[in-house]
Order: sequence, then C-alpha cells, then structure tokens
Amino acid sequence: MLGLGDSLMAGYGLPPGESFPDQLQRALAAEGLQVEVTNAGVSGDTSAGGRARLDWALASDPHAVILELGANDGLRGLDPAETRRNLDAILTTLGERGLPVLLAGMLAPPNLGREYGVEFEAVFRDLAEQHGALFYPFFLDGVAGDPALNQADGIHPTSKGVSVIVERILPQVKALIARSETAAR
Repeated sequence: MLGLGDSLMAGYGLPPGESFPDQLQRALAAEGLQVEVTNAGVSGDTSAGGRARLDWALASDPHAVILELGANDGLRGLDPAETRRNLDAILTTLGERGLPVLLAGMLAPPNLGREYGVEFEAVFRDLAEQHGALFYPFFLDGVAGDPALNQADGIHPTSKGVSVIVERILPQVKALIARSETAAR
C-alpha cells in the first residue's frame, strides 16, 4: 500500500517510526493484516507536486493507495479548481492502473473565508464520488485544533495525534485492503 501525501504523511517533526505510514502498518499488523505501507510523503508538497512525482511514487508497485494531498494547497490559498485538476489527474492515473484508492479529504483554514472553504472541501468529496474512491472526509479529524495532539506549530500532529488519525481512519483502510484483495483476484 502506498501513502502518497505531504508532511502529514511524511511524518514532519516526528521521531523515526512514528509517521502515519509506520503507525498504520503497526495497527494493521495488530489486526492480523500483514500490509507494507510505503511512505511517499513529501513535506511541503502541493497537489501539483504529488502529481509531478506520481510515476516515481508508483515505482514501488503498490496494490492500493491512500491519497492525502491538498493541505498545502489550502494553506497557500491556491485556487480549488487547480487542486481539483491535480487530484483528478492523479485519481485518473491510479484508476487506469486498476489501483483502489482511499482519498483523504482536507479542510481549508478558516481565515480564507466560508466560500473558499466550501469550494475547497467539495473538491475531495466530488472527486471521490466521481472516481469511485473510498473517502475519508478530513484527514485530521479529531486532531486539528487540539494543542495536546499537535506539535508547537499547531499544524502537524504529534505521535499521539497520528495515533488518533490511524484509529479513526482504520475502518476505511481495511475497506481499501478488501478492495485491493478483490481487484487482485
């Protein structure tokens, strides 16, 4: 399984072995699922950056993909139409390769205004539906805004914050694994 994302995937500011892919792999193993989770997270990456390095990331020949990109697009106030184009292109490529996808959504920072936030959030929901991807509406659900679960920057989760993310997203990841197993038959 490939985790394609930004600093939230890469494990920015976390000790080795505490990134989302590392903790997810351990959680899956605890459930009896021996799945290797490859970390293809790059800190600072936008959806355009993820799109540009997609072929490189797919060189590991994954059977499924967790797509977590867009947070930096929102932080930079990029046009949601640009984020949509990039994620659509990534999802199209993954679909052409027959890879099941779990798309992790993101919310825009509130300082960008309600209209921007609504348009930005819709990008993820719409694309998941359009591409038949599994959808997890907000990657940082239960963690965003909680100082006890975030590093001093208030943006990146601590190891404990990542464990909350893993716990909450695990049912969707298990559904992704099931889709992967079905696709492999």
